[in-house]
Amino acid sequence: MVGTPHALPRWRADASLILRLALPLILTNFAYVSLTTLDIVFLGALEPTDLAAGGLAIALFSQFRAMSNGLVTGIGNLAAEAAVRGDERTIATLVPAGLVLGSAASALFIAVAALLERPLAWLGQDRSVAAGAVQFLTIAAPGLLPCAWFETLRHFTSGLKLPGPLLGITLASIALSAAMNYGLALGHWGLPKLGLLGVACTTAVVPLFSFAALASVAKRHPKLRGRVSFAPWQTTREALASVWRLGVPIAGTYGSEAGFFSVLTLLIGTLGVHALAAQTVVNQVVYIVFMISTGISYSVSIHISEAWCQGDAARARRLGYTGLGLGLAVMVAVALPYLAIPSSIIGLFMHGGAEAHPLALELAVGGLTIAAMLQLFDCGQAIGNGLLRGAGDTAAPFKLSLLGYWCIGLPIAYLLGVGLHLGVYGVWAGLTLGLAATAALMLWAFELRLGRLKYPAPS
Repeated sequence: MVGTPHALPRWRADASLILRLALPLILTNFAYVSLTTLDIVFLGALEPTDLAAGGLAIALFSQFRAMSNGLVTGIGNLAAEAAVRGDERTIATLVPAGLVLGSAASALFIAVAALLERPLAWLGQDRSVAAGAVQFLTIAAPGLLPCAWFETLRHFTSGLKLPGPLLGITLASIALSAAMNYGLALGHWGLPKLGLLGVACTTAVVPLFSFAALASVAKRHPKLRGRVSFAPWQTTREALASVWRLGVPIAGTYGSEAGFFSVLTLLIGTLGVHALAAQTVVNQVVYIVFMISTGISYSVSIHISEAWCQGDAARARRLGYTGLGLGLAVMVAVALPYLAIPSSIIGLFMHGGAEAHPLALELAVGGLTIAAMLQLFDCGQAIGNGLLRGAGDTAAPFKLSLLGYWCIGLPIAYLLGVGLHLGVYGVWAGLTLGLAATAALMLWAFELRLGRLKYPAPS
């Protein structure tokens, strides 16, 4: 109850619980997103066409990676459940199952990536941008395979509460990415200056290093030895079916969200090279900050799961809105620099400033004003997704994302950006409204879910 003397201590205790788990997750998320951020930073040192083509390719690569990741995400839940039962036989079949399904999905996406040049041109992309994006993807797409393998191991070890040095491996991957981009994209250390294709080479190679490092740790870990196998024939039909059954709706949710951003990126691409270059930078800034939202969302989800199992609707609601309040407070704090020093933030990605990217810089600086509001709703929908997962509902986020993103956000973005000729600002405004609608739907569904508890919370 808000008016009770215990309300403030409870809020503080809940906030402390949420942050204690969220902070290490956020740090790991920041390290992970630094990989794509480095790619964008090095692309920003090239021509606007290269930045636009690379940004489009990275958006599509992220779309494929998100769906492959979603397909194997359920391995963590399955590993945790099997560990509680003491079912070592099932545990031993999960990594091979994830490798099989993740490899199959990645192979499909690699084939699709090689065929995208004409479809991108048909969708109104500048032909030089479409050609550059497909060249980038042709080189980078094989990196989807080690990405899926790494995610399989990451979810498996996390499900057993033995995540190992994930942060350290990711930091080492960042160092490798920076070194390869510096050498191959910009032509230092006696290496050829490959520009856009140098960044693509980095995108393909770094995930292989990350997987190899985590696999080496897993094989040597005393509590993982014997539980991790890379032989596909050591899985079972039951394991494949379980991973598939959990993974498909998660992949659908991830794909819906990433697809919404990808389609809007394609829509912005029809507005010109400079608009697409601006979208690349603004989207990356928002994506970096989104890592805070995902860390809080995961933490809140875990704690709500505990309250849900106890039938404590009051505590589940309190945890949910405490987490939401924390997330929104951080988003407001981050938005202040967007409004105060937008040119300095954009300049971190566009090194040549107004002389090299005059129109793109102007559009991106204006876009940060919209992003200040956009990321509030982006945080709301991310945490709302976590609230529903914690309450045992994994189907609603997928359905609500389709409604909020595709039935509300996309039509408005097209109407404002193209129909009313507001350009990239109209598209960003539509994106903001789509995220706002999705956040509201998630919170509404969470309240409905809480109302289904049959017995009251303990006094």
